[in-house]
Amino acid sequence: MLIIGITVGPLQVNCLIIASDESKKAIVIDPGDETERIMDAINENSLIVEHIICTHGHFDHVGVVGDLKKETGAKATIHKDEIEIYASAKKMASLFGYDLDPLPEPDILVKDGDVVSVGTLNFEVFHTPGHTPGGICLYFSSLGKSDGTVITGDTLFAGAVGRTDLYGGDMNKLSESFKRLMALPDNTKVLPGHGPATTIGREKRENMFSGQYL
Repeated sequence: MLIIGITVGPLQVNCLIIASDESKKAIVIDPGDETERIMDAINENSLIVEHIICTHGHFDHVGVVGDLKKETGAKATIHKDEIEIYASAKKMASLFGYDLDPLPEPDILVKDGDVVSVGTLNFEVFHTPGHTPGGICLYFSSLGKSDGTVITGDTLFAGAVGRTDLYGGDMNKLSESFKRLMALPDNTKVLPGHGPATTIGREKRENMFSGQYL
């Protein structure tokens, strides 16, 4: 498995490219900005991008979905409850002083428990609302749960959780999403939407919200 992380845009989003070594088929997660850098990594590794998956619809995570779709022909994928947030990304960007091109209609609407497959890789969708109504995490493993990895978007960070004061945020739902993630094995690697990687075990011990939510 190949995992490429590229930190993009003024809000420093962790865009991820994950590919099967054998087939070179890939997904791109949260392409918020800097299409050229993302495409350089795709082309340098001769990857075939089949899905563009957005963990949620905030502008800093979806900004170049349209550009990337035109370049690769990949299918734009979000949770079914995230359509409103995704559709309002351009308006939200303007409120923060950024300009965003219109986004394409999503091709695939996922729900909790769905599996997105590329090559030999399978990504299980966890619906983790709280930061936004249709926020998702993606869980995958190549050797079973002994080496699992979860991509958490803005649901869980190293030492923190996503904010709930924006439209669609809900602290009670975020609490339940946090608990669900903390039920994963301690050695599960966490790749968040911003900031450094961590593990579930570390977040159980050190996350400032563990005492409140667990």
